[in-house]
Amino acid sequence: MNITLSKAEKLISAAQEKARAIDCKMNIAVVDGGANLVAFARMDGAWLGSLDISIKKAKTARFFDMNSGEIGKLSQPGGSLYNIEHSNGGLITFPGGVLVKNREGEIIGAIGVSGSSVENDHAVAEAGAKAL
Repeated sequence: MNITLSKAEKLISAAQEKARAIDCKMNIAVVDGGANLVAFARMDGAWLGSLDISIKKAKTARFFDMNSGEIGKLSQPGGSLYNIEHSNGGLITFPGGVLVKNREGEIIGAIGVSGSSVENDHAVAEAGAKAL
């Protein structure tokens, strides 16, 4: 199973709701199981520089089937994935990319959020991912 446009839009809506609740302006990207962009939203006033970051966070999570922040822990100097962020056309290895799973627990895509602190980015991405 793969994420559909209607499901991606539902994730974005839930993420936007969380972003408004914590007073943040976010860029929100949803990719499918093949890490292809399905939907994207840039909230009014969100940083332009975060547009690409949100997409790369979603792709990073899906490429390695773990949240982007977990890859960040492994990619520190001396870590087993040190310098991985230079692969795949550039990855983002800090929080804000979260896997999206269906009710059976199968990975169907990922959501990436950028526009605030990594803690806020992750919280908004988590809210979106839990919307299914």
